[in-house]
Amino acid sequence: MQVLKIGDKEYQYYSLNALNDPRVDKLPYSIKILLEQAIRHCDGFNVKQQDIDRILDWANTSKADTEVAFKPARVILSRFYRYVKKQQSQKGVPLVVDLAAMRHQAQEMGKDPQLINPLIPVDLVIDHSVQVDFHGGPDALQKNEETEFQRNYERFQFLKWGSKAFQNFSIVPPGSGIVHQVNLEYLARVVFEVNGILYPDSVVGTDSHTTMINGLGVLGWGVGGIEAEANMLGETTSLVLPQVVGFKLTGKLHQNATATDLVLTCTEILRKKKVVGKFVEFFGDGLQNLSLPDRATISNMAPEYGATMGFFPVDDTTISYLRQTGRSEEQCQIVKEYLSAQGLFYHNHNVSEYSEVIELNLEDVRPCVSGPKRPQDRVTVDKLRDEFLGGLQAPVSFKGFNVKPSEAVLTHGSVVIAAITSCTNTSNPGVMLAAGLLAKKAVEAGLTIKPYIKTSLSPGSQCVTEYYKASGLNVYLDKLGFNLTGYGCMTCIGNSGPIDEQITNAVNNSDLVVAAVLSGNRNFEGRVHPITRANYLASPPLVVLYALTGTVDFDWNSPIGVVDGKEIFVKDIWPSRDEVIALEQQVIKPEMFIQNYQKIQQGTKNWNQLQVPEGLTYNWDPQSTYINHPPYFKGLKLELPQIKPIKDAFCLAVFGDSITTDHISPAGNISVNSPAGQYLKSRNVDPKDFNTYGARRGNDEVMVRGTFANTRIKNKMLNGKECPHTVFVPNNEVLPIYDAAARYLELGAQTVIIGGAEYGSGSSRDWAAKGPFLQGVGAVIAISFERIHRSNLAGMGILPLEFTNGENAESLGLNGHESYTLDVNPETIHVNQKVHVIAKSKEGEKQFQCLLRLDTDVELEYYKNGGILSYVLRKILK
Repeated sequence: MQVLKIGDKEYQYYSLNALNDPRVDKLPYSIKILLEQAIRHCDGFNVKQQDIDRILDWANTSKADTEVAFKPARVILSRFYRYVKKQQSQKGVPLVVDLAAMRHQAQEMGKDPQLINPLIPVDLVIDHSVQVDFHGGPDALQKNEETEFQRNYERFQFLKWGSKAFQNFSIVPPGSGIVHQVNLEYLARVVFEVNGILYPDSVVGTDSHTTMINGLGVLGWGVGGIEAEANMLGETTSLVLPQVVGFKLTGKLHQNATATDLVLTCTEILRKKKVVGKFVEFFGDGLQNLSLPDRATISNMAPEYGATMGFFPVDDTTISYLRQTGRSEEQCQIVKEYLSAQGLFYHNHNVSEYSEVIELNLEDVRPCVSGPKRPQDRVTVDKLRDEFLGGLQAPVSFKGFNVKPSEAVLTHGSVVIAAITSCTNTSNPGVMLAAGLLAKKAVEAGLTIKPYIKTSLSPGSQCVTEYYKASGLNVYLDKLGFNLTGYGCMTCIGNSGPIDEQITNAVNNSDLVVAAVLSGNRNFEGRVHPITRANYLASPPLVVLYALTGTVDFDWNSPIGVVDGKEIFVKDIWPSRDEVIALEQQVIKPEMFIQNYQKIQQGTKNWNQLQVPEGLTYNWDPQSTYINHPPYFKGLKLELPQIKPIKDAFCLAVFGDSITTDHISPAGNISVNSPAGQYLKSRNVDPKDFNTYGARRGNDEVMVRGTFANTRIKNKMLNGKECPHTVFVPNNEVLPIYDAAARYLELGAQTVIIGGAEYGSGSSRDWAAKGPFLQGVGAVIAISFERIHRSNLAGMGILPLEFTNGENAESLGLNGHESYTLDVNPETIHVNQKVHVIAKSKEGEKQFQCLLRLDTDVELEYYKNGGILSYVLRKILK
């Protein structure tokens, strides 16, 4: 270790320069951070010398799927459940449920339950539970927050118990903001100081958009809740050393362009480049023309462009942002001097070498949106009208809807939801002030919004409210109906709330393709609201603009409206980039952030009044239908279990491309006639109190019944019909997928899933792996997997396998009526082995090769232990 004097204090640090290795300077900044943590944690067991050697040789090892150990400095969790009518998910509750179950099992086995504790700092931000039930009025915020607390009282109690029972575990209460914005503005250290030792901040989180923190120069990405638990309990993450794509930015943004337009452009470019499993690192002269929030916006959407993360190294812009958000001068000095000493502070004379380099001139970015069904489908606003109209009668696809023309007042393309939402954009004062300025000019011009449009404003931090008030722009947003509805993800994650029944009936009765325009990061089918089939991601000012036009069927060169005989065009109300920057410099003050986060530390009135039980172990309530003792550890012994080879397994379902975790583990309302609904009825729960799958993610009995219960899922065993059913192969009976899985379990039969490309894309939802595990699924065979979902499957002991040689279910003629035998011997299984598969049916036998996507030796150990949770618990108790 080296000594570094900063001011009048001396610190120690693990010096990269002391390696005296010329390869260090050429490493990408993100890889240097991996190198530093490997040196710091090297103990010859969890992290070995070979990990350091492999990272140093990154130029070669990154081409060979080489495994290295990574141990994050901290873990960040989000927790949410969306109510009634929409998709939902929660990650913090099931994770704390698992920890509580571990403590219970430790006690059952005669061990000290306090052995189960997070060993690194863990922050849980309660941010996703608030919904837009009330909008368009001055009391919307208060009513929504009161409703949130009433709905989630039992879960809030449980989480507060966890914050008292576990060490190194803190909670940011509901009503404080969105996890990634709170992380950016408050929680992130950038550089840690522990016992006089300095090291870079790094984080993994249970939300895929944890990547936002890379805009601050903090290495971070999303993992499944399963993997996060292991990290919390001291385990390293086995990481395949990634290739790093250098993204060179030049020039500066056009006067009419925003950071949102830039990130949507980057998403389109990088999706086409196929950067899944890779790091993207930004550099070039253009960086100096992007604010820190601009960078964070780009980093936020790394899951949408497919990369593990999009990294911006720390530079003077970063230091300015730290000061702007109220970090101490001492911390700012430590960050700059430590990172400079380590060669981790960015200067324009970047000498890093990358796996490949792509380039974008910022001047080429133009106002755009993405949609109607995927974030990567960008279209410039001047072409949106033609593209939308062209897709109405086109075959159903990512751009097509196959509907008949309509001439009603509410018609195809009508905007029914306009939401300024999501940390992607609400963390960026530039685009938020632009929305306010546009609203001001629109109100002054006499423009109004159609009464049927559900407008909402849900920023990720209370600081937004403060600078809106300081600028006076909140008045104009209120006049257009963009009243404050809550501090949380809200519409971005589907908490858009109910839409007027008359609007819903008109849409359904006429089979209309109506639109939602939101400043979010995801727009998958069925996510934003059930009745909005066209969902467009847009900058906050574009959200306000499309609320004013009332339709996405809008000619960019036509007037928005006519007031007193005067035509009002977009150019008349659109604020310039220079205008926005000048206002930002005037109103954004460090005191806003300091005062806001002091309030967060004190807690809200409702949270502080919440009474919780005491004790190291949780007192499970058998009557609860929200929190249940999960079965993962029942009967667990310290000896390894015997893993049965997969032989003559039935196929539970056959899916096509882009099956998302929303399809696998839906988070929306629970149907009365669904297996989960029938279970709740049997527990005397009234249908009006069913709530949602997201609200009940702490109860495995509900969640296993909800697995593959999304009404939009298409199973090829039923000829692609949209329904959560399958064929029970032994007698060809059509059943809900859960019921079929339960019957296979009763028979003692094994099952597999067949999938297409990008299987498991979307949110990092651990129940999308836990659910199939509890249904008895032993393997998923797909064309390709989304990174986090593949990891989650491996973490639950489910084998992820990929077709090889360009084959797929269709080319092989697989229809799901076969029995499957996999040549995988649990005794001889190895990383990325080629697996011989035999599929037998009445028509004969088919054989093909698959690639086993257990990518590391550690994942093999998870499989042999029956999953990562059992592996970690055995390790601790031994």
